[in-house]
Amino acid sequence: MVEVFMAGQIPLVDYLVLDDGAPHLIAQECTSCGARYFDRRNACAGCFATEFKTVPVATEGTVRAFTIVTFAAPGIPVPFVASVVDCDGTRVRANLVNVEPDPAQIRDGMKVRLATYPIGTDSEGTEAIGFGFEPAN
Repeated sequence: MVEVFMAGQIPLVDYLVLDDGAPHLIAQECTSCGARYFDRRNACAGCFATEFKTVPVATEGTVRAFTIVTFAAPGIPVPFVASVVDCDGTRVRANLVNVEPDPAQIRDGMKVRLATYPIGTDSEGTEAIGFGFEPAN
């Protein structure tokens, strides 16, 4: 599912890119060892190098771990599926969306793709956009 975004939208996180064609994630890659991180880093946790470059993250991946969350903070709708998705070597922690939170519907190794969705709108009409992964079918 690819959505078209308009000027009144902002990504919920800095590493979600909405205005560069199809929505995608970006990571900071250590130029020394190739480890990838989301958000800014002062040093690589793997090799302690301090140089990074911005790289795109694959928009399709494979579920490597998941849990169905049934208890959450007040106001958070449950149940939902929290997961770790391997996107061509980059591990992404995100919720699975557009799938029933039922162990019969989800499996380790399931193919998924990036999906975006509106989270809320502020008083000036700017819409926040979040991301998750949905079954690739």
